Order: sequence, then structure tokens, then C-alpha cells
Amino acid sequence: MRLFRHYKDFPAECRGSVVVLGNFDGFHRGHQQVIAKAGRLAREMQTTVTVVTMEPHPRHYFNPDQEDFRLTSFRTKAQLLENFGVDQMVVLPFDQEMAVMQAQAFVLDVLVGALGALQVVVGYDYCFGRGRGGGITVLKWMGHMEGFGVTVIDKVMEGDQVYSSSNIRESLRQGKVRDVASRLGHWWQVEGHVYQGDQRGRTIGFPTANISMDGYLRPRHGVYAVRVSLPQTERVYDGVANVGARPTFDKKDVNLEVFLFDFDDDLYNALLRVQFIDFIRGEQKFSGIDELKQQIAQDCIQARAALAMPENRADVLPIVTIDDEHLLQF
Repeated sequence: MRLFRHYKDFPAECRGSVVVLGNFDGFHRGHQQVIAKAGRLAREMQTTVTVVTMEPHPRHYFNPDQEDFRLTSFRTKAQLLENFGVDQMVVLPFDQEMAVMQAQAFVLDVLVGALGALQVVVGYDYCFGRGRGGGITVLKWMGHMEGFGVTVIDKVMEGDQVYSSSNIRESLRQGKVRDVASRLGHWWQVEGHVYQGDQRGRTIGFPTANISMDGYLRPRHGVYAVRVSLPQTERVYDGVANVGARPTFDKKDVNLEVFLFDFDDDLYNALLRVQFIDFIRGEQKFSGIDELKQQIAQDCIQARAALAMPENRADVLPIVTIDDEHLLQF
């Protein structure tokens, strides 16, 4: 996948593709339906698929002091889109210039002028332009005027619930990571570099890798069975992780602490991807170190058992691609 940091950098040889618009936070099954449709259209037109998204998320731009809400980092989202089969990704910098751009100007400057879109694919609730002034009606009207088609994907349902990032965020706040995985079509993951913490874990026999949760939605505080990958070595390890403020030690900041099973190398500054597989228990305050050590040992036993369950195997949620026809028949 080719990545472009601004629409003005889009090369001439990439123009004339099927363009998909959206933020795609989490890249859940509803998002996958939108891009799968774009893939089928691109095959029919014998062209490529271009995803256009924005960084930072407009919601963060307008409310920078709000609680973190992102389901995926930019790096993770780009990786998921690439694995899915997207050809190009254009990242629009959401700044003051973009915030005040009128809907008509977005169509003329970005979609027509820079990208030369043949077809534009969006979800049913897509809005764009200053004050979200442009919607499906405006997009279709301008498409008719400027010579590109518009395809709108209706709601993708899970029973009586719409697949949405908002619903997934609420499930994470409840610790329902297995439900979240079924809605995403992939395990929810946090990615970050290991930083040096208090090193207290080493003194009690459970050395942990500390990863910042900055930018990510905070799931329910507690202990999780996790699967950890080291992209630099392509190795994957089972483990147990704690998300919380460590009340036993009167800490206030929330972080992610991961203990990898059968691993004893130095991880400082390493990049880790932590996949949340199952919820073990809620956050607790213990009377002292001994009680904490006993509980961690029990957590490890439960995490190993959870990771060994058939529904939690690493291959249960295989990576789908833009060519998987069943995505078009949700």
C-alpha cells in the first residue's frame, strides 16, 4: 500500500481510482463492508482502491482536552487497511485549513482536482466539509455535476445493533473484549514502545513491560489474557496484562503492564502489539505484596487456560481481504 501524507502529494499515476472516505477507527466489520464494496467496483472498473482519512481525528481536533477515545492508532489502522488489500491511503492533515474547508471545495480540490476520483464510496452517515455541512445528498449532486459516481453503503447490522465504533467503545469499557473481537473481525490491540517503570514486577517474580495508553480508549480496568507480538522479530508470546492505576501502590496514572510467559529478554524501547483476548478479572487493591503475588500467579493460570480455548486461538480471526466475497453479503 502506498501512503500519502497530503492530497497535494498524490501522483498522477494513482489518479482515477475508487475512493473511499471515512475515519475507520477500529476498522470494524461495517468499515470492511464499505471497502469490500469499493474493491468490487475497482475490479469492475479495472482500477485501484484509495482510502482517504484524516489525522488527527476531527473529534480530537475540536475537543483536544476530552478523554482519549481512539480504538486504533494510526500505525495500526494503516496496517489493517494494507492487510485488507487497499492500494493507496491518503492522510489529510486535519488542521485549521481543513476544518474551515467548505464541502464543495473538498469535492473540487480533493476528490476531483487531486485524486481524479472515478467513484466515491461512503457509509450511510458520512458527512464532510465545514460544520459537517456536506452529506450524501451534496456528494451525489456534486458527483453528477463533476462526473464521478457515488455509492452509499447502508447500515451493517449485528442482530438489532449497528456495527459502529461507538458501540465497540462501550463494550470495551465493560471489558467485553471477546465480543469486541467478533465485531472488529480481528483482535483489539494496543501498540506502543516499552518504557521503564518502577521495576517493581522484577522484585516479585513477574517482570512486566510497561506501555503507555495515551491516545487509546481505556478499557475496563483489570486483568486480561493477551497475545503479544514483537514486529521487529515476528515472534508472538502469550501473556497476561493489567490495565489500571495500580491501587495497591496508591498510583493514579493508568497504564498497561504486560507479563510475557516464557520470556526473559530485555524489552526496553521495543515496539509491542498487545492483543486483548479475554477478560480475567476487575481491578483490585491488595493488602500487600504477598497477596498480590498469589493473585498474579492465579491470573497467569487463568490466562493460559483462556488462551488455550479453541475460540481464542490465534487463527480464529484470520485476516480477511478486500477479495472475500462473503463481506458483501452481511
